[in-house]
Amino acid sequence: MTRRDRITNRFPIRQAETDRLAVAGGWAFLAAWLTPHVLIRALALGIVLWLASTPLWAQDSDRQQMKGLDEQVQEIKSDVLGIAAELSLLEEKLLYPSGTQVAVFVALAADDPLRVDAVRLQINGQLVAHYIYSFKELDALRKGGVQRLYVGNLPTGEHQLDVLVDGKLEGGADYSRTGQFTFSKGVEPKLVGLTLAGPGSGRDPIELGNW
Repeated sequence: MTRRDRITNRFPIRQAETDRLAVAGGWAFLAAWLTPHVLIRALALGIVLWLASTPLWAQDSDRQQMKGLDEQVQEIKSDVLGIAAELSLLEEKLLYPSGTQVAVFVALAADDPLRVDAVRLQINGQLVAHYIYSFKELDALRKGGVQRLYVGNLPTGEHQLDVLVDGKLEGGADYSRTGQFTFSKGVEPKLVGLTLAGPGSGRDPIELGNW
């Protein structure tokens, strides 16, 4: 074998060795670069990126669940209010049968500036109601609202109704009026209406009506 052949045959061995040394050097460089600090930062960055991408579908799912729960809560609240209204009507029928029921309502004369502070009500000499009005309640009366002041039981026959109204006039002066009425209770429920008015309305301070 000539010298040239020996040199040619040895070349692959030297090339492989060179490649192995290059790879080993690359791993050594990578190991030297990937210090624990760098690895921790890379891991933290990966976690942040994962957390940032995960809520894209998780938030949509949570929104759907919350929307469904909110709709269920609203339905339950509606059902509870309906049941409460039915129970209230049933309780009223049991406590105040139609044959003995008497209800007294209060209203304010239209466009009357009278500020009603309180109304006291007596039936047959017995105090049955004493109500103090808030600003919102007075505003509701001025807008045409009607308040059920009293509901109770009375036998058929004649009954005496005494009403005391306290309030203030438009200029701030104190206002107080009383009224005494007689009404008849039959076998049907009795609805009595009281309309309150100030001195400038041209009406009686307290008017009694059958509603």
